[in-house]
Amino acid sequence: MSGKNNLIILSVIIAVLGLAYLWPVLIPLRESFFIYTQKIWWVVLLGLFIGGVADYFVPKTYISQALAAHRKRTILYSVGLGSLMSVCSHGILAISMELYKKGASTSAVIAFLLASPWANFPFTLLIIGLFGLSKAVFIICSAVLIAIVTGLIFQVLEKLNLVEKNPNTEMLPPDHSMLKDFKNRMRQYSFSMAQFKKDVRGITQGMVSLSDMVLGWVLIGTLLASLSAAYVPQAIFKNYMGPTVGGLLVTLVLATVIEVCSEGTTPLAFELYKQTGALGNSFVFLMAGVVTDYTEIGLIWHNIGKKTALWLPLITVPQVMALGALANWYFFPFIFSG
Repeated sequence: MSGKNNLIILSVIIAVLGLAYLWPVLIPLRESFFIYTQKIWWVVLLGLFIGGVADYFVPKTYISQALAAHRKRTILYSVGLGSLMSVCSHGILAISMELYKKGASTSAVIAFLLASPWANFPFTLLIIGLFGLSKAVFIICSAVLIAIVTGLIFQVLEKLNLVEKNPNTEMLPPDHSMLKDFKNRMRQYSFSMAQFKKDVRGITQGMVSLSDMVLGWVLIGTLLASLSAAYVPQAIFKNYMGPTVGGLLVTLVLATVIEVCSEGTTPLAFELYKQTGALGNSFVFLMAGVVTDYTEIGLIWHNIGKKTALWLPLITVPQVMALGALANWYFFPFIFSG
């Protein structure tokens, strides 16, 4: 999206929220939108800042060398890098798009995008505190497994030309040394106020460029999530999201609509676990919000390509559902007995 489109989307949302002062029926929507905005504004801003830093300081050749090669280790690098990021699912969108701009392969970007919200260190601590060690290990390891398997499948799809390849990738000579290049850049870098001001301008320009790509989709996603939070009865969670195949499917649908931020949905997932005792449903609730999130899919469609956007849920949703069913079978075995 362009900055103009983002402004149009923001204007429409402000107008709708403003109507709540005239039409009481819209008050729940306005309140939900403000709650979601308070939860995610800082992670989106952090994601834009990290992306801006990467845009200005990290040469495209580094990303092309580390995250563009069609090797299995590339996917492991991507998942490992995603695990180091302390940014939620919407904040990570800006960073992933920056990696794509810098030349990371489509498969590496997808693996990074899947690993970042659910395998990062802060989320790991949060999930352990809520679910306990054994269940948290299952959730984290399953999320990492999905990221790796999906990345490897996308590598095959890239080779078969079934998904878009990154046109930003640079071909590097075999003897190119990232370490030597980094040392040369550090020797040439000047620590001064003039350089500091130049760096700030460069980072800001990178943030603005990324915001043109990301903010519109985040606003749309937040509005839709607010609609569901405001008008979908909470009783649905308890009555229709039990540890059954039907319950998993309902969980998948609702998670697609209401996911906003990994840290924000974690307490909801735990509440679902408390109400139903179904760890698999909580896992689907957490993961489906990433693999079927309309904000993420729309962003991928617009910036990478429609084939990549369509393949993402086709590959990930069966994995999520299978692991969710496995969790229910292992942690809630009597549901499958008799």
